Amino acid sequence: MLPVNIFNKGIMCNAYLILADGTIYEGRSIGATGSTLGETVFTTGMTGYLETLTDPSYYGQIVTQTFPLIGNYGVINEDFESKQSWVRGYIVRELCDEPSNFRCQSKLNDFLKAQGIIGICGIDTRALTKRLRESGVMNGMIVSGKEAEKYLTRHSELVSELLLKKIREYKIERAVEKVSNKEGEVSPLAPTSLVAPLSAGAGCPRNAPAHVILWDFGAKANIQRELEKRGCKVTVVPYDTTAEKILSMKPNGIMLSNGPGDPAENVGIINEIKKICDVGTLPIFGICLGHQMLALARGCKTSKLKYGHRGGNHPCKDTLTGRVYITSQNHGYAVESSSLPDFAKMSFVNVNDETVEGITYTDIPAFSVQFHPEACGGPHDTNFLFDRFLKMMEENHAAE
Repeated sequence: MLPVNIFNKGIMCNAYLILADGTIYEGRSIGATGSTLGETVFTTGMTGYLETLTDPSYYGQIVTQTFPLIGNYGVINEDFESKQSWVRGYIVRELCDEPSNFRCQSKLNDFLKAQGIIGICGIDTRALTKRLRESGVMNGMIVSGKEAEKYLTRHSELVSELLLKKIREYKIERAVEKVSNKEGEVSPLAPTSLVAPLSAGAGCPRNAPAHVILWDFGAKANIQRELEKRGCKVTVVPYDTTAEKILSMKPNGIMLSNGPGDPAENVGIINEIKKICDVGTLPIFGICLGHQMLALARGCKTSKLKYGHRGGNHPCKDTLTGRVYITSQNHGYAVESSSLPDFAKMSFVNVNDETVEGITYTDIPAFSVQFHPEACGGPHDTNFLFDRFLKMMEENHAAE
């Protein structure tokens, strides 16, 4: 039979989290009811739960918020990072029933129900986080309502083993394909006024804005916002766009977005990125998954971390200046430092575990970071990297 760990004796339990190792956490149902499978992860962000819920990088994952109170400022549509929630499930210690904020438009529980997100509250999220840190990220299942009765009330040893087998076999696949905007879909943001045009140069009309291709692998909306703040004209293209088509659009630079899943799974995209790199003249800026796939296209290797980096308090050191920045992160894979070729210099390193947090390429105008310089709701320490990208495009344009 399934072993049971009860952390909340005395509360009325109508939802359960079952981990792949057989541990069961009992709590209360939030959001939609039913059952859901996913990779159970934790994020340490003290704010920004709306951005977490709508970040496509969380596709396929059951997300645990380590901060004990979630939902206190309600739901604010303008803070969404995409058109919907992508998480497979949601875990909180306490869900606020009465949010208070002048921007609040609705309650978080209503949002979870509307999005079909199955969640659980009232469990010991500290104990769960410790288990994931010690054992590593593992698959899990949230069951509630009639599904809880089906799986737990009448379970036999045979059913239990079949259930654990089902949980353990879950795998996140074709994630980028699932979250990327499709060809012809409207960009999630309306264009803003262009205020910082490129300098005039050969083949470019005077005062023309920098044209950036945002290659969408599950892009957070704030990447586009940060580019448009700096006067860039942004064209969003889906994950399966070819290098030939991108080059035919004559951009001034390419932004490789964040996204979910195993970077090495995206063989076709990596080959197209390699073709762009082989041209060797177009400025490239990669973030998170874009950073990883750019590295793979340049001959590096990636591997899965024990429990990943997720939250808004990760310290990263600039290897050139020694300055430490606090960054927002959300990833389960990392580029292996031992695989970096001579033309790939590590520009940022994680202070906690010394993993690669940034790469600058010396043979082409390209750089990338593992963390999120566009972080919303913060921190904003590394926002200057967008200015670096703009300067790179301006210098490249002036040299044409």
